[in-house]
Amino acid sequence: MNAQDGPDREQVRAWVERVATFLSEEWGLAPITGRVLAWLMACDPPEQTAGDIAEAIGASRASLTTNIQLLTSLKLVRRLRKSGERNVYYQIEDDAWTKVIRRKLAAFTTFGGLAAEGLELGWTDEAQTRRIRSARASVAALTQVIDQARSPARKQPRHEGPVAR
Repeated sequence: MNAQDGPDREQVRAWVERVATFLSEEWGLAPITGRVLAWLMACDPPEQTAGDIAEAIGASRASLTTNIQLLTSLKLVRRLRKSGERNVYYQIEDDAWTKVIRRKLAAFTTFGGLAAEGLELGWTDEAQTRRIRSARASVAALTQVIDQARSPARKQPRHEGPVAR
């Protein structure tokens, strides 16, 4: 991080920890994986060596290597070399979060199909059917919201300030 402007290093480390905790609790990622992603979102310069990342997040090079390999295999982080240098650098992909969202949406779509299949099994127990229908309806509602958001002809009103309920 640049020393002359922006948050100090301790503020950034605290934020990196909050992101890592979120990604661990919500997505099941190892905390170090979340730290790497958070650091690569916030660091300056945007490309960092494994040593830079390890020092910044307080990780061993061995554990960092495994997690960077995971993130590069998921195409969320990319490896690069600078002309005339031997070091390998890592940088978060510009579209990393778009990729994450697309994967999550694809998983929901797949799950919606599985719920639809479940409804076709000929259940006689209404409680079982109701629970499967509930899952299917939730996925269908999410799909509808996404479809509406993708529609270029449909413009959502912009809300300024808190929305009255």
